[in-house]
Amino acid sequence: MKFVKISALILLVALVGIQFVPTKRNQSNTVPKTDFMLVNNVPGAVQNKLQVSCYDCHSNNTQYPWYNKLQPIAWLMEDHITKGKEELNFNEWGELSNRRKNSKLRSIISQIEDNEMPMDSYTLIHRDAKLSENEKTEIIKYMSQLKNSL
Repeated sequence: MKFVKISALILLVALVGIQFVPTKRNQSNTVPKTDFMLVNNVPGAVQNKLQVSCYDCHSNNTQYPWYNKLQPIAWLMEDHITKGKEELNFNEWGELSNRRKNSKLRSIISQIEDNEMPMDSYTLIHRDAKLSENEKTEIIKYMSQLKNSL
């Protein structure tokens, strides 16, 4: 029984201690001229859904929820955001070559069709980020038109 109490105390101290380890915040006050929304003529409904469902992990400005202050959740979120931006950063869209844009658009379409994006772990908490079938169709249609125009 003494072992369980000591283990619980060590775990509690560790959990409290990691709360003081900072994470890098993904926030910016500016929207660059290279942003996807500024470079392309994005319809309002598609624009709104992309911002709600994609931009937190795929742009330079994440809207952080209150629980982002809690470790290890903050580390997990930081990792997801870093990996998301490595794959696609909508703020840097205008800097990509047409070939790279074409590849990204194919990937966006494929991942939406396969229900890979937005991630289930994100939509579980952010219910408004979940894409309805109509929203998927609308986004896929727009992305396909954009791909064909490159």
